[in-house]
Amino acid sequence: MELAHSLLLNEEAYNQLGEVQKAEFIFDWLRYLEKLLVATSRSDVREIQKTLVEQLLSLLNSSPGPPTRKLLAKNLALLYSIGDTFSVYETIDKCNDLIRSKDDSPSYLPTKLAAVVCLGSLYKKLGRILGNTFTDTVGNILRAMKSAESQGRYEIMLSLQNILNGLGAAATPCYRDVYKAARSCLTDRSMAVRCAAAKCLLELQNEAVFMWSTDLDSVATLCFKSFEGSNYDVRISVSKLLGTVLANAIISKHAGAAASRQSIRRVSLEDVLELLGTGFLRGSSGFLRASGDMLKGTSSVSRDVRVGVTQAYVVFISTLGGAWLEKNFAAFLSHILSLVSQSHPKATQTQIDAVCSRRCVSFILRATVGGLLGEKAQIAAAKDICQAIWKLKKVMDAVMSDGNLETRLGSADVAASQHMLVCALQELGNLIHSLGTTAAPLLQDSSAGILDNVISVTLHPSISVRLAAAWCLCCIAVALPSYLTPLLDRCLERLTVLKSSPEAVTGFSFAVAALLGAVKHCPLGIPHGKGKIIMALAEDLLCSAAQNSRLSAQRTQAGWLLIAALMTLGPAFVSHHLARVLLLWKCVFPVSPKDLETEKSRGDSFTWQVTLEGRAGALCAIKSFVAHCGDLLTEEVIQHLLPPLPCAVDLLTQLSSILKTYGSPLKTPSVVYRQRLYELLILLSPETYEGNLSAILKELAADLTAPDIQVAASTFLLPPLCHQDDLLILSPLLQETDHRFIEEQLLLGSGIACGSLEYDPYSIYKKDVEGDSVPKPLPPTLSVTSSAVKLFGVVCAHVGEAQRLLILEQLLDSIKHTKGARQQVVQLHVVSSVSSFLKYVAGSKGQLGPEEVRRPVLALVMGALESPNPLLRCAAAEAWARLAQVVDDGAFTAALAQVSFDKLKSARDAVTRTGHSLALGSLHRYLGGISSQHLNSCVGILYTLSQDSTSPDVQTWALHSLSLIIDSAGPLYYTHAEPTLSLIIMLLLNVPPTHAEVHQSLGRCLNALITTLGPELQGNSTSVSTLRSSCLLGCAVMQDNPDCLVQAQAISCLQQLHMFAPRHVNLSSLVSCLCVNLCSPYLLLRRAVLACLRQLVQREAAEVSEHAVMLAKNSREELTLDANIREVGLEGALLTLLDKETDQKLCHDIKETLNHMLTSMAVDKLSFWLKLCKDVLAASADFVTVTCVDTMQEEEGDKGDDASVLTSRKDGRPHPFTNPRWATRVFAAECVCRIINQCENAHSAHFDVALAQEMKKKDSRNDFLVLHLADLIRMAFMAATDHSDQLRLSGLETLLVVIRRFATIPEPEFPGHVILEQYQANVGAALRPAFTSETPPDVTAKACQVCSAWIASGVVSDLNDIRRVHQLLVASLTKIQVGKEALSHLYNESASTMEILAVLKAWAEVYIIAVERHKNHRQPLKTPACSEESVGNGSISPDGLLDLVHADLGTLSRLWLAALQDFALLTLPSEFASQLPVEGGAFYTAETSENAKLHYYNSWALILHATALWLTSTGFVVADPDEGAPNLSRPVTPTSMCQGSSSGPAVKSPEDVYTERFHLILGISVKFLCSLRSDATMESITACLHALQALLDVPWPRSKIGSDQDLGIELLNVLHRVILTRESPSIQLASLEVVRQIICAAQEHVKEKRRSAEVDDGAAEKETLPEFGEGKDTGGLVPGKSLVFATLELCVCILVRQLPGLNPKLTGSPGVKATKPQMLSEDGSRLVSAALVILSELPAVCSPEGSISILPTILYLTIGVLRETAVKLPGGQLSSTVAASLQALKGILSSPMARAEKSHTAWTDLLRSALTTILDCWDPVDGTHQELDEVSLLTAVTVFILSTSPEVTTIPCLQKRCIEKFKATLEIKDPMVQIKTYQLLLSIFQYPNPAVSYPYIYSLVSSIVEKLQEIDRRKPEDTTELQIFQEGIKVLEALVAVAEEQHRSQLVACLLPILISFLLDENALGSATSVMRNLHDFALQNLMQIGPQYSSVFKSVMASSPALKARLEAAIKGNQETVKVKTPTSKHTKNSGKSSSIQLKTNFL
Repeated sequence: MELAHSLLLNEEAYNQLGEVQKAEFIFDWLRYLEKLLVATSRSDVREIQKTLVEQLLSLLNSSPGPPTRKLLAKNLALLYSIGDTFSVYETIDKCNDLIRSKDDSPSYLPTKLAAVVCLGSLYKKLGRILGNTFTDTVGNILRAMKSAESQGRYEIMLSLQNILNGLGAAATPCYRDVYKAARSCLTDRSMAVRCAAAKCLLELQNEAVFMWSTDLDSVATLCFKSFEGSNYDVRISVSKLLGTVLANAIISKHAGAAASRQSIRRVSLEDVLELLGTGFLRGSSGFLRASGDMLKGTSSVSRDVRVGVTQAYVVFISTLGGAWLEKNFAAFLSHILSLVSQSHPKATQTQIDAVCSRRCVSFILRATVGGLLGEKAQIAAAKDICQAIWKLKKVMDAVMSDGNLETRLGSADVAASQHMLVCALQELGNLIHSLGTTAAPLLQDSSAGILDNVISVTLHPSISVRLAAAWCLCCIAVALPSYLTPLLDRCLERLTVLKSSPEAVTGFSFAVAALLGAVKHCPLGIPHGKGKIIMALAEDLLCSAAQNSRLSAQRTQAGWLLIAALMTLGPAFVSHHLARVLLLWKCVFPVSPKDLETEKSRGDSFTWQVTLEGRAGALCAIKSFVAHCGDLLTEEVIQHLLPPLPCAVDLLTQLSSILKTYGSPLKTPSVVYRQRLYELLILLSPETYEGNLSAILKELAADLTAPDIQVAASTFLLPPLCHQDDLLILSPLLQETDHRFIEEQLLLGSGIACGSLEYDPYSIYKKDVEGDSVPKPLPPTLSVTSSAVKLFGVVCAHVGEAQRLLILEQLLDSIKHTKGARQQVVQLHVVSSVSSFLKYVAGSKGQLGPEEVRRPVLALVMGALESPNPLLRCAAAEAWARLAQVVDDGAFTAALAQVSFDKLKSARDAVTRTGHSLALGSLHRYLGGISSQHLNSCVGILYTLSQDSTSPDVQTWALHSLSLIIDSAGPLYYTHAEPTLSLIIMLLLNVPPTHAEVHQSLGRCLNALITTLGPELQGNSTSVSTLRSSCLLGCAVMQDNPDCLVQAQAISCLQQLHMFAPRHVNLSSLVSCLCVNLCSPYLLLRRAVLACLRQLVQREAAEVSEHAVMLAKNSREELTLDANIREVGLEGALLTLLDKETDQKLCHDIKETLNHMLTSMAVDKLSFWLKLCKDVLAASADFVTVTCVDTMQEEEGDKGDDASVLTSRKDGRPHPFTNPRWATRVFAAECVCRIINQCENAHSAHFDVALAQEMKKKDSRNDFLVLHLADLIRMAFMAATDHSDQLRLSGLETLLVVIRRFATIPEPEFPGHVILEQYQANVGAALRPAFTSETPPDVTAKACQVCSAWIASGVVSDLNDIRRVHQLLVASLTKIQVGKEALSHLYNESASTMEILAVLKAWAEVYIIAVERHKNHRQPLKTPACSEESVGNGSISPDGLLDLVHADLGTLSRLWLAALQDFALLTLPSEFASQLPVEGGAFYTAETSENAKLHYYNSWALILHATALWLTSTGFVVADPDEGAPNLSRPVTPTSMCQGSSSGPAVKSPEDVYTERFHLILGISVKFLCSLRSDATMESITACLHALQALLDVPWPRSKIGSDQDLGIELLNVLHRVILTRESPSIQLASLEVVRQIICAAQEHVKEKRRSAEVDDGAAEKETLPEFGEGKDTGGLVPGKSLVFATLELCVCILVRQLPGLNPKLTGSPGVKATKPQMLSEDGSRLVSAALVILSELPAVCSPEGSISILPTILYLTIGVLRETAVKLPGGQLSSTVAASLQALKGILSSPMARAEKSHTAWTDLLRSALTTILDCWDPVDGTHQELDEVSLLTAVTVFILSTSPEVTTIPCLQKRCIEKFKATLEIKDPMVQIKTYQLLLSIFQYPNPAVSYPYIYSLVSSIVEKLQEIDRRKPEDTTELQIFQEGIKVLEALVAVAEEQHRSQLVACLLPILISFLLDENALGSATSVMRNLHDFALQNLMQIGPQYSSVFKSVMASSPALKARLEAAIKGNQETVKVKTPTSKHTKNSGKSSSIQLKTNFL
């Protein structure tokens, strides 16, 4: 292929190839040439132009395939447009000659076609340059068309379209000729030609005025004709043509031109609508001919015409645009509704017609009103629709008020309005449903009176209108949940009042049922009591049915309908009424078969009608129960359900005889009864009706082969039984399209009605159909068949084998015994049933039975495989494979495959060949690769079939089957990959484009092949790269295919390739292809585009986005996008698309794509993304923008007619997004939150103003989130104050995120303030609306969360400002104090639970923060975090917030306790259910407890923490527990909390109350912490631990824990688990804090017991005192019973996790192992320190013996931490862990146990060992010296020396080693080490016990003095040396103080010379360095202290050394002035008790 990449064709390489490769080679060269020509310079092109033209023209003669000829033409045109145009005329002549040629052989056809295509392309590109030649060319082409076959006509039409496009107005002379030719093609028998003709005419109408003026009528009639017998593509193309022409007729843009010519008639809107209406009502039969037929009343408009016209309506309106529609909506509406009015009986003469026409009208309204109008305009439209309903109703009322009952019901007017009303009501419902809560103003507007209108129509005499009104009410309720309960009440009230009117009974029962169906879409639900009311009403209706024969049928139906609808509310509602329902169910059926017999003999046709209606209703209710309340189906309930079933089945068997007796009125009721019974049986498990299986089976067989079945409705029976992928090869109607809603009626065939609500009123409450469309049940005759087919599968699988055989043979016979059309119907039903049976058996892994059973099944399926109905063949192929799967025997499978092989070899007809080829594919699908030889023969046969060009169908099916085989064979297929690929490419290059279905199958094959090759495609070997380039070539061919579904295949192939071999897919061309098709009118193509985009942006979002923008900028012709990528990038285009798109799957993909793009690019393109979101959200703030033109329907809309675009886009568009819907705005708000989260993981400057500004200065491209804070707040504000509740929730969430992220960021310009402070007004304004009375509880709950976050964030410093938001919370608190009866009765009780708990949680958060701040301010030194707080708090007094909360604290505390008690009750295991209070808790009702649980789970933790803090603050000593809540309207606090109930015992003592509260908090915490679910939030765990901490802060709870050891142990074990399962350091630290408090409590308890024992036994001898504390007298600790043991476990867990070296098992020996000491992270250090603190506290909890047993462990761990973490730090600091371990050591060593007589000796031994261990740390282990920090170890030694009793450290061996260590350390050169050593020695020397200190003094003083003298000699040079000297001197001074009298003089004599030597005289003082000066000051000060203290020694030294004396005097004189200043300070610091230094001077001078 590389050889193909040159400017000129490489003819050598070309000639060496085979035929297939040649075609491939040429195509590849042409593709390359197209790219190369654009990039080559003009002069280079001119040089080779001549040769190139010759090469290209010679290719014309080599019969090029369709894609090749297209590319060839493109290149020719491109070449001429870049190079010279001299020879272009020759080329055109040459093409014309080729076309004129008389050669009609098929081999010459491609050449002719290529010439046609070339002409089109040349004219399109070069246009008017070729002006004068076009008349000949066009004439020539049109002449050629007369003899051309379909492919020729197709290409000629497209070529003419191109010629017209290129020439524009210059082509006027031949407009009429082209028009004439295109007219004939528009009704061509080939569909592809019709499409091409429509495109040609669409191009023509741009310039040919006559098309939309004089010839308008004939164009319309022509289009109507074209719709006859059309397919989907034709309808799309022709409707686009018709719609555009009519729209132009109205816009009439050539006004000027028109005046100059003859006066062209101006067409009014009425004329145009009249024209379209004619088509809709009379079809293509013209005006005159129709009238005759109308008189006869025979002709009916064919459905495809009606559907085509429907689409034309939509195109027409879309072309005119949304703004136009807004202006003319009223006229448009009345016209559309009139289509189904009585003035046109044709559209509605039969019910089937009426249903179809209504569908079309609904579609027009939905597509225009729903698709084009913004929300404001939609509200206006809804008012118009409502007006229309009102007018129709008034007409109706006039008729109804006519006195005579008979005349009034029979009158035509009832029927007249009914269809119009149905359409209007459905559209109104849809509109409000899509508007959601944005429609609130519409319903509040009393002038519109929407609700009154809809409810009044509920009484209409027509059942379909009543149902439509009910459905409309349901939509209103789903859109605005606050209306659900009022509507329900209103309907129930009307139903009760108007019980005697049949219309009212059915109408309002429909409405109630519909509203109940809406409940599951409203998360807030309805009040629980409604269930009771509805149940009572239903019972009443059923019981009173018999009283009045006029009403009995209606009441019976209504009663059961209400019960069935009630079931959808789920178990919580139904459980209370179940017994009554089961009773009613039991009473409906006779008890025994005997009673049934007697029934038959009684009664007449009317009573039977009522009876059947009632029983069908009962069956439906039970079915609804089984479907929706699975949880209630216990064994017991099933036993109650079963008894009536046999009787129901008996009645089924009797139905036929009853029908014979009473005739046709019973026909429909009996069908409905059958259907209901079948549906129920399908849901129940077959075991429940085992006894009746055979009876049911017989009935089913009879049903399926009944003699009275007329219509074959394969299209609804078979698709569920076929495989989804196989349906693609059938009619495109089976695929999903935007027009599915109306196209469905064509699918069903003419005799069959579409689904409609009136066929099954019971479906009114089933709202689980797709999207928001009305439920569409099929007529009972059809739906009973499909239920029977489903049930047959189940029943047949469960009967005995003999009976199964019998029934199958009976079915087989029934096919043989019928003829003609009947036979087809029976065969269809039987095959469906057998397929269903096989599917069920395969799914349940069952058995088919013996050989005999296989035979009839095989015969049935075999017959169907050769049926003329393609759907049946498809289902049979599936059944064929299922049969093999069920039999599961290799030989049988092989035999089946062999049958197909033989058939395919012998058969010549297309039907057999298609059926059996698919059968082979299916076999492979279900049984994997059967065997390799099978695979070879299958592939061989399918290759042959797929090349059978005489039958495109055979090719399609064979290729589809091949794709299944490729898929299932997997790696086995590798050997066939190359030949298959070349087959695919050959077919792609040669199959005519008119056979799109073959191309689609080819695409599936290529896709399967790419998937199979998979990652192999990345390889570099030649074979792989050939395969790869062939795949890419195949994709390129498919991308150029005119058929959209083929393009979709191409995109998904490229997507696969991109996944496996991303480097080889050209991203820019792929992205450009995606962008162009983003707004395609074909749903499947859009889906493919988005699926591909979604995959691409996961890897390379930035590249995709750039390519899209580049493409938009470079493309010269306007992109066919309404999505203007130029302005808003691909992201904005996707957002626009999301706003318009209705398909759920597509919307999901768009959101995913945008999310991926946001994740990878939002941080880099911050401003861009924020602007996008802001534009979308801002549009909600101002609705004034004009609705923009929508070109969803038009691919080339903008090119098509610029004027229409201009008229609707006035005044330079203000927003890139016009009126986005609320769902899009919600998505934008969610995006804002995501952007903030993305920034969090990016640069820190995003949250730092100063840094961000600085970096922005450096490089203006830098962009940081914090600079956009104003925008973020504004967006959150806009969203939070919108009409739409969903948007309000998103806005509040955004606000919450912003507050949490930005609360602590300081404002650099105003120090002490934070950046958010300036936005407090916005925050307040955003929150206020959420607290109004009509706000739904979920919004209020969210707003409470934001309030508390705002107050807690500390942003606002001024109490008055805080009060604004605080006031909102106070108001809520007042509102909720009434408890669960409090809030509105609009929603379920659990909604008020949610609101109450949200308020309490918000208050809890505020209180917690207030207490925390109060604490921080009381002890500012302790908390480093305090400084940051105070920044936020500015001027707030720490108690201000606390005071604010205090006012309501009394109320709050009671509500909090009540909520906690509720929570405790709700979390009890189910076995305690019987003990729960019957009426529920304080804030929930017993019935809604399940729903309420969730809300309690969300809020209990903070409430618990707040309650604990409150109890702590009262210290558990409030006198009256009931204080401070006078304003409660009733005592909220449950009786068990505070005061006894009046009937109970006396009021509890405070002690009991506290104990209960204490256990409540403890119980909740322990229950939660001991079984942490994986979804437990960090917030809950932390809050729970903090609550425990707060609780244990106070003495009383501590005494409870201390005195109850088991409680303490349990808590410790729970905390241990928390530490093991949660890695978070903050949680572990909090847990350790609680552990420390538990140990403190235990210590206090032990101390207390010892004290009281001493007091009690004061007189007795000491020895008899019992031992308190753990370990009693033995010292044994029992695991599980010991607090200390539990604590040790927990501490070890923490320490070993941080320092694995402490674990002797890990290090291999209990001894010291040489590991390098390590620094822990800050969190790790904190944890270790906390654990050490706890360890050091433990001995105090033990008895002396107990302390002996734990001491080794504690010492080992403490010293271990010291050893593991003693790292040398700069400046001689100790690491925090070392400091903690030293602190712990000190605590342990000074423990009273060390001195207690019972434990003294053991402790002494153990402590000596510990000291030895520390000393051993110095010594090198294994010859390697450890890098431990000497200072840390020395400090540890010093701690030992100072803290233990002398006998531990004074034994010679230890003492000697210690002294050596000090000596060694003094020798270390590091100055810091020396300083620290001096300090430690100082503390030892000053130790009061001489036995300890003297040995050190003797050993170390001499070396210290030497050191000082050495310093003295070389004079210190820097501050560290100065410090060393100062510390040394301090040591000596201390020595002097300690020394005995006789030695003191010697020491002073040593000291003085050293000091004096540092003094300076006044000359030297001026020039001295700062170090020397400091030294001078220090020496002088010390001298002045020593002088008076030891004056005698001082004087003698002075006397003996005059030099010293002189020096001293000089220094003092020189220093006189400074001394005066300095003395006061020195007096205070140094010799506070001595005489002042002034006196001293006089003393010694």
